[in-house]
Amino acid sequence: MSKGTLFDKVWDLHTVGTLSSGQTQLFIGLHLIHEVTSPQAFAMLRERQLPVLYPQRTVATVDHIVPTEDQARPFLDPLAESMMQALEQNCQDFGIRFYKIGSGHQGIVHVIAPEQGLTQPGMTIACGDSHTSTHGAFGAIAFGIGTSQVRDVLASQTLALDKLKVRRIEVNGELRPGVYAKDVILHIIRKLGVKGGVGYAYEYAGTTVEAMSMEARMTLCNMSIEGGARCGYVNPDQTTYDYLHGREFAPQGADWEKAVAWWQTLRSERDAVYDDVVVFEATEIAPTITWGITPGQGIGIDEVLPAVESFAEGDRVLAQEAFAYMDLVPGQPLKGMAIDVCFIGSCTNGRLSDLQEAARVVQGRQVAEGIKAFVVPGSEQVKQQAEAEGLDKVFMAAGLEWREAGCSMCLAMNPDKLQGRQISASSSNRNFKGRQGSASGRTLLMSPAMVAAAAIAGRVVDVRDYLPQGLTSRPQA
Repeated sequence: MSKGTLFDKVWDLHTVGTLSSGQTQLFIGLHLIHEVTSPQAFAMLRERQLPVLYPQRTVATVDHIVPTEDQARPFLDPLAESMMQALEQNCQDFGIRFYKIGSGHQGIVHVIAPEQGLTQPGMTIACGDSHTSTHGAFGAIAFGIGTSQVRDVLASQTLALDKLKVRRIEVNGELRPGVYAKDVILHIIRKLGVKGGVGYAYEYAGTTVEAMSMEARMTLCNMSIEGGARCGYVNPDQTTYDYLHGREFAPQGADWEKAVAWWQTLRSERDAVYDDVVVFEATEIAPTITWGITPGQGIGIDEVLPAVESFAEGDRVLAQEAFAYMDLVPGQPLKGMAIDVCFIGSCTNGRLSDLQEAARVVQGRQVAEGIKAFVVPGSEQVKQQAEAEGLDKVFMAAGLEWREAGCSMCLAMNPDKLQGRQISASSSNRNFKGRQGSASGRTLLMSPAMVAAAAIAGRVVDVRDYLPQGLTSRPQA
């Protein structure tokens, strides 16, 4: 059993008690909500005539159903408009802070909370979205939860949870040019499996992780759930503190120094005990791309698709299903595969550094004929920052569409959808069947820079061939 880890410390600090089921009743410091999983939860409160216990600890935004082209109200989709109205009314009735469209702070929930300084080390965070693990990049313990649990947090500010084991995942060394945090996490999931993290919290560590920016660490933690882990985190350090300093909800003045002093005590101890330790070498990680129907079905860009026999016996049926669905065969390379749509965005890769890297690739080039390529900033603030740097002009000059903030084609609960058997090069986090809006659409996950290169070539290519002369990828991306 783990001991002395950040996870253990934060868990113990937030434990209210032990329930008769043996589960821990855990206090939730920050609750994030959006328009999709909250309406039913609020309806449950109304049925029981219950208030929101600590409305000041809940923050709302709208992201999943938001159109990224025409955001005029009412939305063209009646269901989306209904969800929007429900969130607006619930926030008004229960006194909850709401970042609406046009506020300058609206965006994907896992983008706006960090950029506002709401996400801080040592917190417990919950949200009705599976990629809540993103916030672990700050040394928080963050859980994605279901609608009934959203109700529980609103009503009691607690959750009933089983304590997790802790696996330390070390990545050491310097990443090679063209390799980003997205490649690192796809590599980890490929090696450990999509179920390898079940029952675990993942602690990401090692010299590679220590060198990453906060935005890169968020990408890493974001996809912990895709590897089966309930949450993932990085121990807070100077990079964390520098990111948070001066943000709206971060401690100010003398409180800042006190906060940093406390955050430093939360780091895992040097002699911490882990339930498991796995070590990777950064130099062994190549630009990585998924080929199948789970995030664990990935290969390096220079590899060919694996033989079915190379999979564990229990994974072979799924591999065969993936080959059939994707119209691929073992031994085939992905490099050179034609694509139809290129999507840069999502809570995984819709931050400023992601857009900067993509812009470096497309600058002075043109999107291939027949390719639909578009960029969706993760928040209104990211959009403003990108436009201040002229990134929007770079993208549009190259033939990519520049959109408003939202989840967009990551999950296609909005007008951004694949059509038929289209193939998408996507910087998002899931490649499940139907994930991007078409029941037969196909998704290849990769870094934003790889997506940008695919847009220029009209096919899957190695981004290392498209990086500006004499430049390498930056560790923060």
